[in-house]
Amino acid sequence: MGRQLFGTDGIRGVAGNYPLDPKTVNAFGQALGHWAARHSGNPAVLLGMDTRESGPWLAQQVASGLAKAGVAARFAGLITTPGVAYLTRTQDFAAGVMISASHNPFEDNGLKVFGHDGYKIPDSEELSLEGDLLAIAARDFTPEPLALTENPGLDQAYVEFLASCCTADLRNLSLVVDCAHGAASHLGPSLLTRLGADVQAVGCEPNGRNINLHVGATHVDNLRREVLSRGTDLGVAFDGDADRAMFVAGSGKVVDGDAVMLVAARELKRQGHLAGDTVVATVMSNLGLEVALRNAGIRMLRAPVGDKYVLEQMMSAGAILGGEQSGHVIFHELSTTGDGLLTALQVLSVVQSTGKSLDELTADLQVFPQKLVNVRVKEKRPLSEMPGASAEIAAAESAFNGSGRVLVRFSGTEPLIRVMVEGRDQVQVDHWVNRIAHVIQEELA
Repeated sequence: MGRQLFGTDGIRGVAGNYPLDPKTVNAFGQALGHWAARHSGNPAVLLGMDTRESGPWLAQQVASGLAKAGVAARFAGLITTPGVAYLTRTQDFAAGVMISASHNPFEDNGLKVFGHDGYKIPDSEELSLEGDLLAIAARDFTPEPLALTENPGLDQAYVEFLASCCTADLRNLSLVVDCAHGAASHLGPSLLTRLGADVQAVGCEPNGRNINLHVGATHVDNLRREVLSRGTDLGVAFDGDADRAMFVAGSGKVVDGDAVMLVAARELKRQGHLAGDTVVATVMSNLGLEVALRNAGIRMLRAPVGDKYVLEQMMSAGAILGGEQSGHVIFHELSTTGDGLLTALQVLSVVQSTGKSLDELTADLQVFPQKLVNVRVKEKRPLSEMPGASAEIAAAESAFNGSGRVLVRFSGTEPLIRVMVEGRDQVQVDHWVNRIAHVIQEELA
């Protein structure tokens, strides 16, 4: 039976509505308590949250459910998603729960579960947890919240870990830090200032309802304006739960996750520390990244979209670096998940140790023109049953002769087929994406 509540990133929805209503969330806490007791002789569960106004009452309901199962909750308060993952694997916790909906608006929230190893629990474990949750939620009980006291020492342990990951003196480096009014608001600027940087903070005044609102990694134009108007060396923006980071160079150029992987990979290779000379990106990463890495003697593997799939392929290939264009970058020797603050420290360390600006470090990354067309379809038929489309795709790949690529995939949530074409020449890209989309539309009309 398929999962009803858990998606690819935990349970998400509008806070207060099913499945994030008080009773279901309390049942989640009870089910997680049972799960924790089966996995640990002396179980305790870590709770953390971002700045959404619904975070505190959701935490209280999870804690109440855990208590009913005889499991203690320790509350980190405001902390990042990778902070919860780090603390869960380095301290005596059977599990960790991050209450966040990442880059979504404040009305949404979510429950993301990490096991003691710091990784998201496997699909099979989620299915078992969900079955227990649904059975408990079907019972008649009143979901009374449990008051929580924040443990300030927990997030400090995470900050100390981050500080230890910065190998360079950040003095004489000026930057704008945009925290999306989210989980990094009190951690990011103070950490970077402590390490010597001249920090000008924006998006650090959360009010419970302004998380991700026109700020942060999903609204990087705001950061670009701030960097240019303030004349800083660069800027970094996090999303609501700070598991991703996007950058702006001093010139105003946006430096996304692809460019970050290039900067990090070349530095790791220079140090003789890039395992297998391999990086894992996704099918959406720009062909320019693949070319630039190849020129540096680095192999790039592609995983499906989603940090979960990137991590799976990294572990399979023994790679220590991987990520997505969106700014999720995984430094696997240091973290079990994407971490925006850690990514920022790694990039700033390269800037300082090389004496090169972010513009210089990414100057040779040629971003190939890319066009995506969505074709609405009545049925999802395999490409093998669409001879016309298959022929056009083959013709396009032949015309590109290795200097372009075609990606055709069905949407997992909508009746759409997505056609993406990428190459050196915009006219050629436009030509082929339109031809392929037209033929698909005719065949699936």
